[in-house]
Amino acid sequence: QVQLVESGGGLVQAGGSLRLSCAGSGRTFGTYVMAWFRQAPGKEREFVAGINAWGNSTFFADSVKGRFTISRGVTKNTIYLQMNNLQPEDTAVYYCAATWDSDAAYYTAFRPRRQSGQYDYWGQGTRVTVSS
Repeated sequence: QVQLVESGGGLVQAGGSLRLSCAGSGRTFGTYVMAWFRQAPGKEREFVAGINAWGNSTFFADSVKGRFTISRGVTKNTIYLQMNNLQPEDTAVYYCAATWDSDAAYYTAFRPRRQSGQYDYWGQGTRVTVSS
């Protein structure tokens, strides 16, 4: 059974930090592009950050550049989202997503995936609330 399980959400004051984790199982997620998306109340799901299978390419939404970082764990099946200087507009449910990294498999130039439709597997989400 394929699973992506997020953790680390919570309530934090503006300017604070949180670290989200996503643990994958049921697939060799070390060969997958993995990413974070978020969905705020009444809004569409939007891309936040992503990382390629090898862990050497990361890509971010403009709204979080310089504040968020994404990384892979030692096991490669886990990714992290370090969120610093959080703002009320970061309040959302954060979802982990994964799709097979064909660029890594075929040694082609990495293409960032920023569209939700490009991802095959999704977690259930973890809620982040930032108070002003």
